[in-house]
Amino acid sequence: MTLQQDIRDFLTSRRARITPERAGLPAYGGRRRVAGLRREEVALLAGVSVDYYNRVERGNLRGVSGPVLDAIARVLHLDEAEHAYLHDLARTANSTPVTRRGAVSRGGAVSRRGAVSRTVRPGLRRLLDAMTEAPAAVVNGRMDILAANRLGRALYAEVLDHRGLPGNLAHFGFLSPRGRTFFPDWERTADDSVATLRSAAGSNPYDRDLSDLVGELSTRSDEFRTRWAAHDVRFHRVGTKRFQHAVVGDLTLSYETMDLSADPGLVLLAYTAEAGSPSGDALRLLASWAATQEQQAAASGQAADNA
Repeated sequence: MTLQQDIRDFLTSRRARITPERAGLPAYGGRRRVAGLRREEVALLAGVSVDYYNRVERGNLRGVSGPVLDAIARVLHLDEAEHAYLHDLARTANSTPVTRRGAVSRGGAVSRRGAVSRTVRPGLRRLLDAMTEAPAAVVNGRMDILAANRLGRALYAEVLDHRGLPGNLAHFGFLSPRGRTFFPDWERTADDSVATLRSAAGSNPYDRDLSDLVGELSTRSDEFRTRWAAHDVRFHRVGTKRFQHAVVGDLTLSYETMDLSADPGLVLLAYTAEAGSPSGDALRLLASWAATQEQQAAASGQAADNA
């Protein structure tokens, strides 16, 4: 997919969702040839010419100002994540050199958040290790688990075993045989994973590792490919997630994600369970299991050194 195609498909899909009535236009008799708004209706409501909006929806966001993007977002009823995604696409379009034939040069992209990071500072690792009662991990926009504390490694043991560290949540969810059982709410998890990757792609459309992951998932998973084509984006800041853990069974955990301002593109993800709940008891059991595993690994390493 090219940047122009991404812009075109995103705007076309969002426009198709908005009926004239929802946009505040008077209802007209007769059949309409499109499911949602017409391009000329979006142009009218956004306060731009039809030719100008046609150029935008064909995938050309070069030179489009922030206020115009905001007006289009308002007309199309974009939510916060979709609005940010549109601005990311425009930022990339305006920071990418154009060749003589008009194609974008893949080497010159500059994004708001920079390349998808795959490194974690020592200070962040110490912070993770200090969090002893909550599973926690540092995750990037590609959904790589870059680092985790003891409980986080225990919670995501199967994900990390799937490919090693850094484990990738999307790869595990779509391609591991255990993905559908580890995440009992698999359909919602799959939707969220693709929406997260789509947001990351809007910020970093030329990140090779991200492109390779999307390409592999698109090739090997029909479920991923269908969701990717929908161009849905979403922010995941707080919520509840269910797990079916191989050691402790069912877990229902609340999660919080925190952007790390000193490390653009990275988030700190932490889980908690309600005190006295079955999940709280299971989390304590998981902590005990993780400590035992760590002690056994240390003892095995010491025995090997002494041999």
